Amino acid sequence: MTAQILLIDEDAAERRSMKAGIEAHGHIVHLAETVHAGIELFRRHRDAIGVVLIDAGSTEGLDPTVIPLLGQINPAVPVIVWTAEGATETALNAVRAGAFDFLVKPITQERLIGAIDSALKIHRSSLQGRTPRRARSGSVSFADVVAASSAMSRVVELGRRAAQSMIPVMLEGEAGVGKELVARAIHAASDRSSRPFVAVNCNGISPSLIEDVLFGNETHPGKVMEADGGTLFIEEISELPPAGQVRLLEIAQTGEVHRSAPQRSVKANVRLILATNKDLIEEVKAGRFREDLYYRLNVFPVTIASLRRRKEDIPHLIRAFVERFSLEQRLPRTLQIEPSALALLTSFDWPGNTRQLENAIFRAVVLAEGGSLGELDFPQIAAQVHGHRGSTTAMDQPPSALEQNPIAKVQAVLAERAAAFSGNHSNSATGYGASAQNNVIVSTDEAGNVRKLAEIEEELIRFALKFYRGQMSQVARKLGIGRSTLYRKLKDYGIDPDDPQKDAA
Repeated sequence: MTAQILLIDEDAAERRSMKAGIEAHGHIVHLAETVHAGIELFRRHRDAIGVVLIDAGSTEGLDPTVIPLLGQINPAVPVIVWTAEGATETALNAVRAGAFDFLVKPITQERLIGAIDSALKIHRSSLQGRTPRRARSGSVSFADVVAASSAMSRVVELGRRAAQSMIPVMLEGEAGVGKELVARAIHAASDRSSRPFVAVNCNGISPSLIEDVLFGNETHPGKVMEADGGTLFIEEISELPPAGQVRLLEIAQTGEVHRSAPQRSVKANVRLILATNKDLIEEVKAGRFREDLYYRLNVFPVTIASLRRRKEDIPHLIRAFVERFSLEQRLPRTLQIEPSALALLTSFDWPGNTRQLENAIFRAVVLAEGGSLGELDFPQIAAQVHGHRGSTTAMDQPPSALEQNPIAKVQAVLAERAAAFSGNHSNSATGYGASAQNNVIVSTDEAGNVRKLAEIEEELIRFALKFYRGQMSQVARKLGIGRSTLYRKLKDYGIDPDDPQKDAA
């Protein structure tokens, strides 16, 4: 089935190559040279595009706000990122931000199309049933809150108490811990349960528009009035601009919404539940959040612990998600979760908390081919867990002489990589001439003086050309320069751009 794909990549040659490969499989490709242009394209075609592909290895790196922003425009569209070899942390950060999958260059045609097909399957399932990053709608009670841990049991207990009063509730915790779920449960357990529950996320609205969205204007009443008689849930309250903070303080103090056009006051009968993933006291100290508003809203604080601090909840959450998604996907029977997969998922720290776990289960259920879910159904989680177990961080090692000498450390790393590339495991450098022999860049000349920058730059470029086998996009990216700059430097140093490996170190 033909799908529309958005491809964002600053490298023109890579754009052309990937576009040709994707279109050969019958899809339509929209191209964008920059992230900004890609986002604008996505806004215009949000309902038509099925998958977004984005290069996370640009010279500036991938802005951490890009993937969440794409999710705000259309959360049903999966995002696939790709990075250069060795940039694993960049890829993992993208996954934590909500990316569906990541690829590492060089990318085979089979791997690329396989990732796109899996993402399209997720997208089509989302359109037919549930969008994985969309907030749950409908009636929610405290029975829907998994509380096997003492930390979540305490949250439920406090929530039930809060539901019996009208005082503002402040839900504190990292993104993805389930603050909206708890807010909905409080509303459902209150005497306002038959009235509206209206949610607003200050992070998802332009600062210039937040006031109009919340408090209304001459054309629409605003979220406060939509929630009249019910509950107004404001998420990421720390992001509310100063002018909006003043108007919210007026509502908390007087129960009235003040309109600027026309100038009048309207009664606002709303119960306030707020949420934040920041320390509001620190925001007050920094002058970004009003102290009087803080004390007016922070009457009944409830802290929701991160998932890594309440791992007793994970197996129960997994089973609940598997059961729910099996029903939503109309599977003949609920999928089983194998013990090895349960152990794998429980051992992971889930930096994206419950939301990340929920999306991982949703993806696995949609793509499942058998009657159970095993470790192989969670390849990204397995790669992170097993990779962490098999690695030793620098903090676990005593400081060495190399760590105390940055130049020596760089030379050793370059020598090690050169040896691996060439099959020569000798990394000793005996002098200036050893640079050409072992691909080690020496910082001083034979007289012991620091060498000229241009000489070292030329050697580094020649080394990179050999190390990356003349792949110009890879060389430019690793050196942190644009392709046009690289070609200019090749000309300056007399290196043939049509056969760069001929002149490599």
